[in-house]
Amino acid sequence: QVQLVESGGGLVQPGGSLRLSCAASGGTSNIYVMGWFRPAPGKEREFVARIHLSDGATYYADSVKGRFTISRDNAENTVYLQMNGLQSEDTAVYYCAVKTDPFGVWSKARFYDHWGQGTQVTVSS
Repeated sequence: QVQLVESGGGLVQPGGSLRLSCAASGGTSNIYVMGWFRPAPGKEREFVARIHLSDGATYYADSVKGRFTISRDNAENTVYLQMNGLQSEDTAVYYCAVKTDPFGVWSKARFYDHWGQGTQVTVSS
């Protein structure tokens, strides 16, 4: 069973930066993809970014492309989300999630198996 622990959220002014961390433990050798999601009103959680552990390939939602960067530290089983140029609309609880199989749609929350507890990001002046 994979356990995920997020950290790094907080309050930041518009235009500021934060770095989120997601540490994975237990069954990490089964992980295909690690991703970040945030709530979307009336919908399933919205895809933000993901990284494929086999080759390090990264993918981003259009709304964060060019501002957010996802990266990994394989030795520490940790994934990071560097968020620059934060805007008020980025305010949300950010959830880390993993897929332990290669099936389904990589950008859809319902295909992810394990979730962290979330970390709050608030962008406000």
